[in-house]
Amino acid sequence: MSKVQTIAQTAKDKASQLGIIKFDIYGSGVDQTSVQVFQGEPKQVKASQKSSVIVRVWNEKQQIGVTSTTDVDPVGIELALKTALEASYFGVTDHVPDFSTEAKSPLPTVTTELGNPSPASELIEKLLKIEQDLLNSHEAIASVPYNGLAEQEIEKFYLNSEGALREETRSFASIYLYTTTEQENRKPRSGGAYQVANTLEKLDINGCFQETVEKTLSHLDYQPIKSGKYRIVFSPEAFLSLLGAFSNLYNAQNILDKQSLSTPESLGQQIASPLLSVSDNALHEGNISAETFDGEGTPTCNLPIIENGILVNFLHSSVTAKRMDAKPTGHASIGAKVGISPNYYHVFRGQQPTTEYSLDSVENVILIDDLQALHAGVNSLQGSFSLPFDGWLVNKGEKVSIEAATVAGDFLEVLKSIVFVEEKPEITPSGVCPRIWVDSLSITGQS
Repeated sequence: MSKVQTIAQTAKDKASQLGIIKFDIYGSGVDQTSVQVFQGEPKQVKASQKSSVIVRVWNEKQQIGVTSTTDVDPVGIELALKTALEASYFGVTDHVPDFSTEAKSPLPTVTTELGNPSPASELIEKLLKIEQDLLNSHEAIASVPYNGLAEQEIEKFYLNSEGALREETRSFASIYLYTTTEQENRKPRSGGAYQVANTLEKLDINGCFQETVEKTLSHLDYQPIKSGKYRIVFSPEAFLSLLGAFSNLYNAQNILDKQSLSTPESLGQQIASPLLSVSDNALHEGNISAETFDGEGTPTCNLPIIENGILVNFLHSSVTAKRMDAKPTGHASIGAKVGISPNYYHVFRGQQPTTEYSLDSVENVILIDDLQALHAGVNSLQGSFSLPFDGWLVNKGEKVSIEAATVAGDFLEVLKSIVFVEEKPEITPSGVCPRIWVDSLSITGQS
């Protein structure tokens, strides 16, 4: 038997001894090695093994108790089951979580390539060379204060007392580089890039290096910008940041809690330009960390959220699906409370545009590359945002870095004001997305 099958059999035996009829267990483990360097020396080296197991037990009154443990030997499982059973008598009686109706449905077939862990010394050696190459690439680049090279292997499983049994293993490697500049009589500028792949061998380290240098140098000759209304082009990363910041728009739990811009009646309504379509696709080939099931054992899928500007689906757990007469969608995480979160966005063109736009020909357009301070500058319940950003003023293909500015607006208005969705997508760690053109947003320049 596999390790998960052994845990399942042990849990079944211990539950029977304790008189427990209904239970489920979700577990995950992460083996990670990560390194950072600074000024030619290793700054931080981490090697960690983390594991977490969530045990849920339902009592004879169908109340639920939840506990967590890191111990999956027979003694640890028995203790966790017993503790969860005791906690169940203090559990909620309204909207009690249940097994997902999809917990035993077939899982999607995904081909996964696992990497072989590298010694920390090899990661350090690679990162030290990259740091030195960045410092040598241009006289203005003075330091690489933030950087990291890491490898991870993640195992997860789900099982329940009705016979559901899921397990999967995946690995990925990642690199992050961020540089700063020093020039006489000029403010420090910065630029960064991030890459991820299944294995270290497939990690595009050179691509990350080149992107970091290009972004950093593009911000050297910065200029102030006048405050006013501008046509905006969001980079894929910037648009996905906004989409994630306002995920309550399609999160069923937020909607039921009345902590959302949507209501249950919002399905079928036009909330965005017909040019925009969005799905959540954990199985997209660009998603290096693809998962085939969620914390409740529900298979993940390609779920349309917005089709030609129309809101067509919410993200559901088993709890919200039952309350809203829907199906679980593979976005749940279990714990003291069942949570919902997106997996991997896929943003693409909906209806064909009547007008094409290009940065090579337009004038006085702002290209926003990176949005900052989303934790402080977003009011997700009102739909408003005011965020500092890195970007450029573009005139007929010529880009001039903007010294310092903020962009402000209403997210629902942004969705409705989209005038062009470019055809070419870009793969990022959080999703696949092309550049998105918005008719007009308020920009506040440096006073």
